[in-house]
Amino acid sequence: MAFEVIRGDVTTMPVDAIVNAANTTLLGGGGVDGAIHRAAGPELLAACRLLHGCKTGEAKITPGFKLPAKFVIHTPGPIWRGGQHHEAELLRNSYQNSLRLAEENHCGSVAFPSISTGVYRFPLQAGAKIAVTTINEFLKTAQNVKDVTMVCFDEETYQAYVEAQKV
Repeated sequence: MAFEVIRGDVTTMPVDAIVNAANTTLLGGGGVDGAIHRAAGPELLAACRLLHGCKTGEAKITPGFKLPAKFVIHTPGPIWRGGQHHEAELLRNSYQNSLRLAEENHCGSVAFPSISTGVYRFPLQAGAKIAVTTINEFLKTAQNVKDVTMVCFDEETYQAYVEAQKV
């Protein structure tokens, strides 16, 4: 079982599944969501249309199409609204439900972006701590998921995840 933090682009990861920090429509958007849709090709949008959206904190799966990943796991993380609207619980659910779906689909390797800490404004350090804790807890009992990579797009995010791992 391995959990590592790297700087990079999640769309280039040769893993069984990448996680998409999606919106609730699953029809593409900005940030990592838009990048994943562009890299996967129009087939991803067509597959997502058939899923009829996804609630915040839940997760759904599609093929990876033109991505190096076999699957894309879509999870809408919470929009930060001050912390009094179950944002931490919803973020934890996004990570747990994504990992559960990877486990059910026999994925050995999973790559995550930092969910909700970009345009959804979840505080980066708090989001990194939730992600690291949730992923490490899941790996203790996982049967199929063996390797999880947190792929950080920028240096600030990378440093937040490195620090979260030290706690």
